Amino acid sequence: MTLHEKNTSHEPEPSSETPTLREEALESRSAPERLQLEKHPAQREPESDVVGHQEDLLPEEGGTDSTPEEPDVYIVDWDGPNDPQNPKNWSKKKKWGATLIVSAFTFISPVSSSLIAPASGQVAEQFGITSNVVEALVTSIFVCAYALGPLVLGPLSEMFGRSRVLQLANLWYLAWNLGCGFSQNTGQLLAFRFLAGLGGSAPLSIGGGVLGDLWRPEERGQAIALYSLAPLLGPVIGPAAASWIAQKSTWRWCFWATSIVDAFIQGLGVLFLKETFAPVLLERKAERIRQSMDPEKGKYRDVRTPYDNADRTWQSIMKKALIRPFALFVREPIVQALGMYMAFVYGLLYLFLTSLPDIFTNVYHEEIGIAGLNYFALGIGLTGASQVNARMLDRIYSYYSKKNGGVGRPEFRLPSMIPGTIFLPIGLFLTGWTSRSSIHWIVPDIGIAFVGAGTILNFQSIQTYVIDTFTLHAASALAAVTFFRSLAGFGFPLFAPAMYNALGYGKGDSILGVVAIVVGCPAPWLLWVYGERLRQASRYARK
Repeated sequence: MTLHEKNTSHEPEPSSETPTLREEALESRSAPERLQLEKHPAQREPESDVVGHQEDLLPEEGGTDSTPEEPDVYIVDWDGPNDPQNPKNWSKKKKWGATLIVSAFTFISPVSSSLIAPASGQVAEQFGITSNVVEALVTSIFVCAYALGPLVLGPLSEMFGRSRVLQLANLWYLAWNLGCGFSQNTGQLLAFRFLAGLGGSAPLSIGGGVLGDLWRPEERGQAIALYSLAPLLGPVIGPAAASWIAQKSTWRWCFWATSIVDAFIQGLGVLFLKETFAPVLLERKAERIRQSMDPEKGKYRDVRTPYDNADRTWQSIMKKALIRPFALFVREPIVQALGMYMAFVYGLLYLFLTSLPDIFTNVYHEEIGIAGLNYFALGIGLTGASQVNARMLDRIYSYYSKKNGGVGRPEFRLPSMIPGTIFLPIGLFLTGWTSRSSIHWIVPDIGIAFVGAGTILNFQSIQTYVIDTFTLHAASALAAVTFFRSLAGFGFPLFAPAMYNALGYGKGDSILGVVAIVVGCPAPWLLWVYGERLRQASRYARK
């Protein structure tokens, strides 16, 4: 391996979903450099358009044998734009292999988040659970861990690499998910579910960054569509399969079956998922060079990468990862408004996931296995709307950009949110008022499909809008949104039984539908009109 001179044709490569490296890199620049970046956005690093919690962390261009400030320090970078060690230059086969494995990790964990819902009656009977809240808690506590896990796992992936943290976290999830099947009482099951959720949150917080590392922006469309669908299809397929497992065997096999599948995915990861995070790969390269050089006799005293920063310590990374998302939530009206609405939508999704078995077993008197098939109505809505919107988002953005003189604005991501805010209350009203034995079961299933379509349309539009709005701080903004949406996914199923018992499905879903209209429908219109003004007043947003 040779020490390379500066390559001015170097293409910025690295990417991450956690905020600290890129944000620290910006903050470490001098004030004139920061001002230059703000005045000339074209000089900024390309922004990631991956739907998820990541943003591209890009060094200054090129590699050099020294810096003016430290002439005896060698800066290690990629060996030109076609360096085969750069994950963006991997073969299509290798890229798609990594994409499929990460998507599989991202799918199997959410499967566990809701799979016990249709078998919760069996669990309650065996463990003597008499409280509806505790029964719902068995399902939702897994999602509570989703709110906390990324706050630690994201910074860990910056320090030790994506692949290593992703696979170790998955092993943690596998062990505790397997343990759930051996639980002997309610306390053990709740504890094991929470611990499994901590490990299971890793693909949701790290996986999107892997896609950003692998694919250039113009190549990411299909990979994004696959990855973004996995965490929403998982909670649908999980309970559908668990319904049949619980009916034919025992609720314990719901956990054991998913553990077997996850073990297979883990094996694929160990064999084929290589590290993709550029700072870690370049650090390994720098370490090999350090071992081959003699500091006393050579020209260079030290070897560093473009990412090395005096402030890049574990303590600094953890501090920023934990504090900045909440600072954004407190200070930014855009994050507050969209974060609360997304939390409401995500809470509705998990409320539906836990209440569907009751509708079709109590109202339509279906067996558990047959009732579980109704989850596919939600999946059809999610999948259909996701695939259509994945193609329309960029087309709509390009259309309005051309009308705006070729200049894009984050608000051009909002039009596809409009049908989402309409489909959601339609689905709620339709499901609530048609869930009765005198009306064919296909009608509430149509309403459930509308809820799924509204959910994914809102998710994709909000996430891309936040990424485009906060650019350098997008991961922090998304982390804030994700934290609160996970808490909603945990809390909504807990009050659902009491609400439906007191009000019935019609009135209960009508209340939720009215809230969806009042909170959701004005949001895209208000942001379309006032979004630019809010961004101008923001400390963090793209101007």
